[in-house]
Amino acid sequence: MGYDVTRFQGDVDEDLICPICSGVLEEPVQAPHCEHAFCNACITQWFSQQQTCPVDRSVVTVAHLRPVPRIMRNMLSKLQIACDNAVFGCSAVVRLDNLMSHLSDCEHNPKRPVTCEQGCGLEMPKDELPNHNCIKHLRSVVQQQQTRIAELEKTSAEHKHQLAEQAVIKRSLVESGCPASIVNELIENAHERSWPQGLATLETRQMNRRYYENYVAKRIPGKQAVVVMACENQHMGDDMVQEPGLVMIFAHGVEEI
Repeated sequence: MGYDVTRFQGDVDEDLICPICSGVLEEPVQAPHCEHAFCNACITQWFSQQQTCPVDRSVVTVAHLRPVPRIMRNMLSKLQIACDNAVFGCSAVVRLDNLMSHLSDCEHNPKRPVTCEQGCGLEMPKDELPNHNCIKHLRSVVQQQQTRIAELEKTSAEHKHQLAEQAVIKRSLVESGCPASIVNELIENAHERSWPQGLATLETRQMNRRYYENYVAKRIPGKQAVVVMACENQHMGDDMVQEPGLVMIFAHGVEEI
């Protein structure tokens, strides 16, 4: 949408007015044949309803739009506009092409980042400072840290449990006669990150569930796990088998795969 005409000093040439929003052109684009210019946002919204020029109804689409001529861009850049923060006390009037630079430094900008000087040092938008409470903020930070620590401890405990479980399964594989040369690879493939594409995510496992009965799988003695060897499952395809094989561990007992 264009800039409010009342923000500008002096008269604004009618060629610089968007015929859709009646504001001064913002990010202007032009229809190539009729040469009518519009705010980019205005004409894009217009095209969501109809593929015609809003002025003369000639056929035009987003793909047809082109940047406005340099002379028009120069005319726009030289316009003098009041700061967006005039309602907050800023009296600055700047060239339109300098507006963004001014706004980033404008001391009247309610969203300008400021730092709390009462103790916590939190950076926040200026208009939030009057309602800021250091103690409340610091309590929130502590709670977030405690939550994060609890999550890390839970993850660490789960990882330790997984390693212990894998160690037991590894020993069972060795005791059952599995060649020592591939035991480590089978254990590494017990983690889903090493599974083939067809099993890599919950979504793909659900999609391929109808193929599970075709697997040749062996139960690991006394454990809630099975081993699926690639050499015994060549009929399953590369996206369902991992070399040299993989171990599937089930938390709630062995399921059919």
